[in-house]
Amino acid sequence: MNLIFEAISSANQDAAAIGAPDRMPLTYGGLGQLIENTCADLNRFGIGRNDRVAIVLPNGPEMATAFLSVAACTTSAPLNPAYKKDEFAFYLSDLHAKAVIVEAGSTSPALEAATDLDIPILTIDWQADDPAGSFAFAPSDLSGQPGHAGLCEDEDVALVLHTSGTTSRPKVVPLTTGNIMASADHIRETLHLINSDVGLNIMPLFHIHGLIASLLSSMTAGAEVVCTPGFNALKFFNWLDAVKPSWYTAVPTMHQAILARAGRNTEIVRASKLRFARSSSSSLPPPVMAELEALFDCPVIEAYGMTEAAHQMASNPLPPAARKAGTVGRSAGPEIAIMDEAGTVKGLNESGEIVIRGPNVTAGYENNPEANASAFTDGWFRTGDLGFLDDDGYLTISGRLKEIINRGGEKIAPREVDDVIQAHPAVDQVVTFAMPHDKLGEAVAAVVVLKEGAHAEVSDIKAFAAERLAAFKVPSTILIRDEIPKGATGKLQRIGLAEKLGL
Repeated sequence: MNLIFEAISSANQDAAAIGAPDRMPLTYGGLGQLIENTCADLNRFGIGRNDRVAIVLPNGPEMATAFLSVAACTTSAPLNPAYKKDEFAFYLSDLHAKAVIVEAGSTSPALEAATDLDIPILTIDWQADDPAGSFAFAPSDLSGQPGHAGLCEDEDVALVLHTSGTTSRPKVVPLTTGNIMASADHIRETLHLINSDVGLNIMPLFHIHGLIASLLSSMTAGAEVVCTPGFNALKFFNWLDAVKPSWYTAVPTMHQAILARAGRNTEIVRASKLRFARSSSSSLPPPVMAELEALFDCPVIEAYGMTEAAHQMASNPLPPAARKAGTVGRSAGPEIAIMDEAGTVKGLNESGEIVIRGPNVTAGYENNPEANASAFTDGWFRTGDLGFLDDDGYLTISGRLKEIINRGGEKIAPREVDDVIQAHPAVDQVVTFAMPHDKLGEAVAAVVVLKEGAHAEVSDIKAFAAERLAAFKVPSTILIRDEIPKGATGKLQRIGLAEKLGL
């Protein structure tokens, strides 16, 4: 039996599985039936195991149940609904998507991109008074025989995501049913999740953090997840009051926004029922951790995750075990080691590249032998992050080998932004790089050299980029210079560029 369906079938069928603010919850029994119905419909449309189905839905309970249902019987490919048409065209083409799922009435540019690529569009709909997450496919002319019908097996690819690399072309990460369920089980064990827990999901559900840490880990525990429309600092405390969650997981910028508004919501905070809060996807400053723990009178658990590991790799434990601020905790699923450039595993308190291996780790990037050759050494996956393990096995991350910009958990490949800005008719040279940001950790910046005799304002270049990139990828700072500082060998260097430019 499929591991996702098995977890849902083994829970109390009358218990709430998926909720939403001001909506009646969908029970585990209802979710199991939805998965069976979705599988039958997709098979009838000629779509089966290991066929890719892109999901372009707003955050909320239907996005959650669409992921669970699609991943149980095909390969789910959740996409950021904020993408522009060109971005959708790239991802849909790169995925070889067999269909795209949208909601009724959608005006997403994914529709035009899919039409241009001749990819079938499947529409789902529901009524306002339906249980949260219920949906049905609208009538479709699509029909056929799938290559492999029924529910996915352990080695079938359940989820495929793109991850930013040091090139402008993102890498494709296939994750099997076994990978994602191993990670979900690791998170459940780390957080001691049980069926009486209620998670408040404020994370985007096209992101590995929200999909696995918030949603799927709860399903393995038979617990409830209440799915919000996405993070909103103004509404967070109302949700906290109405839902009475026992936990939530977020990126540090969300935690900081919550802290900023806590003073206006002291009664709700005092009445909150949080057993713990979790933080992942970028570094949580120790002072923020201390403030959160004081605010909610509960432990804050910092964890370390990445797409290639189906999210979780390490985590600080719950009390009575020690939480070490400034670290991402101990191995919480895969085996973790530190490796030098030659591939030799190093000892405790020795710095090097963080490497992992385990049941939640992808077997390799898709159709990318060059990336796989550099990313895997003797069965270890090289994360590209630098760090060390202390005497207690707690992991400290000290930097990144990669050039990826980490904007509050959103990972941006600088060369992808370069490629877009470089296409501006007035631009001769561009280098995109990270600049420090007090809330996001890093922000996107770019330095540009204009073509001789050409003229362009910073606002023109930003507007040009904004038409072609999702908003979070558009540089917040663009400097126009006569030349770009170069390294000793004459190469353009991103790392250290912010400092050289006085940012």
